[in-house]
Amino acid sequence: MINKNSMENDASHIRILLVGGGTGGHFFPLISIAETLNTLPLKPQLYYAGPTPYDTAMLLKEQITFVQIPSGKQRQYFSFLNYLDFFKTFFGLFVAFFKLYVIYPDVIMSKGGYTSVPVVIAGALLRIPIIIHESDAIIGKANKIGAKVARTVVTAYDETIDSVPKKNSVIKLGIPVRKILLSNPSSNAITNLNVDPDRPILLVLGGSQGAERINALILESLDELLTDFTVIHQTGTQHIEVCKLSADTLIPDASIRKHYHPIAFLDATTLNDAYHLASIVISRAGSTSIYEIALHGKPSILIPIPEDVSHDQRTNAYAYARTGAGSVMEEENLTDSLLRAEIDRIMQSEEIYAKMSSSARNFGARDTGERVAELVMKTAQEH
Repeated sequence: MINKNSMENDASHIRILLVGGGTGGHFFPLISIAETLNTLPLKPQLYYAGPTPYDTAMLLKEQITFVQIPSGKQRQYFSFLNYLDFFKTFFGLFVAFFKLYVIYPDVIMSKGGYTSVPVVIAGALLRIPIIIHESDAIIGKANKIGAKVARTVVTAYDETIDSVPKKNSVIKLGIPVRKILLSNPSSNAITNLNVDPDRPILLVLGGSQGAERINALILESLDELLTDFTVIHQTGTQHIEVCKLSADTLIPDASIRKHYHPIAFLDATTLNDAYHLASIVISRAGSTSIYEIALHGKPSILIPIPEDVSHDQRTNAYAYARTGAGSVMEEENLTDSLLRAEIDRIMQSEEIYAKMSSSARNFGARDTGERVAELVMKTAQEH
């Protein structure tokens, strides 16, 4: 825990620059760290660097100043855009060097992702202390670059340590999670989500943008699932209307269809309520999603993005499954009958359900945001 009294006299002079990603999995753990830093009596000055602010309202709420620094994305597949983006990253390095020199933060907290590369390199050239956080079981390309110059690398999996260049700099603390996702459910959670409290609930998460294959699988399975379960389904904004129309067609009986709840996007409060109410979570295998599921102690069925698109999710899923907290189903082999069989295997055995729930709770640490914030402040004060 951060000793607030010892920092009261000098925290307001400290400048901390946050950088990472371009996705919620990078952005929101940084927000979790900022939430803790903002509880100090004299708060440090916070900055967020990247090509775009990602979530302007969230930055404003946490009193974080946005610093625009361009960066190019290196795609996993062949694309001429990779060549163009290389020059964008190179240009971003010069911009980052100039802006970091002006701000001169006491520490850079990097979550990885392509947007972090120019900032981390510029920070190393300016001898600014760097802390890297890696959420995945295998360190990503950007963080592998950053880890070579970082003072500390924070991880969530034991497996990550083997892929870090400087192993003596690694600390396993977990993944910072926003405070709202660590809170009790809303008093009117059942009413707000309009669910039947007497039915077990399946929470389906395809990521913030949804996942077409998971959406299609759930729609194909509705006739079997809705006989016994309520389904809360985050579809993604671009898929919501298709899912609603498909459900109307596939399940014409309104008395059964009322147990299907497609939602374009679950905000933090609603997502927290849904986690608390869910019996099982069916999800992609993004590291932050896995950690949130674990902190709520929910058995899960993970459907990672296919390996030809992303190696990270498959590695995350199997690393998590080895703890006994979840099971993994490969997208290319998945059918509605196999999904229902796996749900029944978990739900119909008190022993399996209890073991998965217990393993999930043992996997996650609820105070990671505070512990990483403490590390950031300690590093900044030593600068």
